[in-house]
Amino acid sequence: MTVHPDRLDELVRAARAGGVRGVGRRSFLRGASVSALAVGVPGLLAACGTESQVQTAESCTSEDRSAAEKALVFSNWPEYIDRKGKKMPTLEEFQTTSGISVTYNTDINDNTEFFGKVKDQLGGCEPIGRDIITMTDWMAARMVALGWVQELDMGAMPHVEANLKSDLRSPTWDPDRSYSVPWQSGLTGIAYNAKYTGEVGSFEELMTRSDLKGKVSLLSEMGDTMLFMLLLEGADPEDFTEEQWSGALGRLEGYVGSGQIRRFTGNDYIRDLNAGNVVACEAWSGDVIAMQYDNPDIKWVVPEEGLSLWSDNMLVPNKAEHKANAEALMDFYYQPEIAAQLAAWVNYICPVEGAQEAMEQVDPSLVDNPLIFPDEDFLANAYGFMELDESTRQQYDKDFARVIGA
Repeated sequence: MTVHPDRLDELVRAARAGGVRGVGRRSFLRGASVSALAVGVPGLLAACGTESQVQTAESCTSEDRSAAEKALVFSNWPEYIDRKGKKMPTLEEFQTTSGISVTYNTDINDNTEFFGKVKDQLGGCEPIGRDIITMTDWMAARMVALGWVQELDMGAMPHVEANLKSDLRSPTWDPDRSYSVPWQSGLTGIAYNAKYTGEVGSFEELMTRSDLKGKVSLLSEMGDTMLFMLLLEGADPEDFTEEQWSGALGRLEGYVGSGQIRRFTGNDYIRDLNAGNVVACEAWSGDVIAMQYDNPDIKWVVPEEGLSLWSDNMLVPNKAEHKANAEALMDFYYQPEIAAQLAAWVNYICPVEGAQEAMEQVDPSLVDNPLIFPDEDFLANAYGFMELDESTRQQYDKDFARVIGA
């Protein structure tokens, strides 16, 4: 399935007309890459040595001071909340209506990098000074499996219970959503610069077309890039064997060796794509609208092989002292009207039922935008990445780092 770039252009123009200007959390331009390449091998290997740091609810207890302290600390990705100048309207509304003061930090720039910062504290049952952290599925799964996350009280979150979309209610790593609440979801596909090349509709093209040689970038997020290598190998990214993993890794190694890939990047592919240093690349959906404000030649398509589908999830880490306050914030953002305001700015997939209808009052031009409210047909060939145990994840990270030269 391919969504033609012209159709996405129409949606972007509609978003502009409605005044939407979000750049999306993965669109934040920073000097460092978004994943392993940004921190190099030491960053990847910082995730090792965690098997001895597993905690349980019994071994690591937490005290909730929410009743006495109306405050919380929320760590999120940059540019991942609605803004109006320096203000954050929905967050300010939460503080006004709840009486809870929020310290909002944009200090999560990369899953692996953040893991490296907090693993020693969480592994030793020590506080990290945060009440909510926002982690992508695979890292959220890792932290839950390590016992580093507090169990949530769903009874305290009626809006989450009522409005969390059905397809997000039971991930394999948290089947009852006992430890996590999605913040936003997103897609990984292909972007290209129409000023320098024609349409690129598949990863097969991206990896083999001679006119693209040396002008392609892939993401340094292992799960994103290897998902597509597995698809090219004919494997199911959600259920693959060790042999299929080796085949996909060898395939990537071949593409690297052939010179097809210019480099592996995080968000800095945005600069390269705009400048024409890279003419086609693996890209995140939420970047499209923001990039096209300044460069309408940037296109984003659903690859013929399928899509990578992921969510970023709110978690309450062990030793956080304001769990009830955190739950109040999570529940606040699951009101459809609030969720619509947030989605209209960040341009990622909204996890809240009723938000699409509420968007009629917020920005009617976005009601049918498939990058915010995709239907079943749009997501028919969307895949997640298979859940991995800790030792396998460490090995796969090392394999990937070796191939991409991190």
